[in-house]
Amino acid sequence: MTRKELAGRIDHTALGPEVSPERVRQLCAEAKEWGFYGVCVNPSYIELARKELEGAPVKIVTVIGFPHGATLPQAKACEARAAVEAGADELDMVINIAALKAKDYQAILKELAAVREALVRAPRRIVLKAILETGLLSDEEKVAGAILAQAGGADFVKTSTGFGPRGATVEDVRLLRAAVGPQMKIKAAGGIRDYQAAVAMIEAGADRLGTSAGVAIITGAPE
Repeated sequence: MTRKELAGRIDHTALGPEVSPERVRQLCAEAKEWGFYGVCVNPSYIELARKELEGAPVKIVTVIGFPHGATLPQAKACEARAAVEAGADELDMVINIAALKAKDYQAILKELAAVREALVRAPRRIVLKAILETGLLSDEEKVAGAILAQAGGADFVKTSTGFGPRGATVEDVRLLRAAVGPQMKIKAAGGIRDYQAAVAMIEAGADRLGTSAGVAIITGAPE
């Protein structure tokens, strides 16, 4: 996979609580230089990213209910509306992990419906990704979460926040792909730090990668 092909699969990410405006500016500059698909930033930095990326084809991705997913459906919907108004193109929403583990599937469908409803009047098509935090889940729970995300109208199922006990694994990506089939996209995130790991995730079925090591990954790829 060439640099250009791989860059087009990467959400270049900076989500830590310590991320500065200078780091967001650098993230956006790197995204433009290397041709990353998007930048993934905390909601408070959406407007800064929009300013830095003006005229560039780079998408702005942000997070909802991050990182624990334990907020109310109404709060997630409010976050979603505010993020879109600020300029976000894609929303990565952490589902209610405790509800999933308790098999309270209606709670997850309810929050997905609330966020989707919040996006109905958006001025553009907004991509919604549902984050599962696979490091906290059994295989059965991962499959259930993926099926719920699909049933709830998410465009992607995403493995991890990057702040859980571990990030994406090839095995998890394969499991999610088997669960949702070709109709839904998969984003692998967390712990992807080099070219080999990135390609392995894509070969396992990932459509998009979330990583803070985008530049290192791309510079390790063949031109």
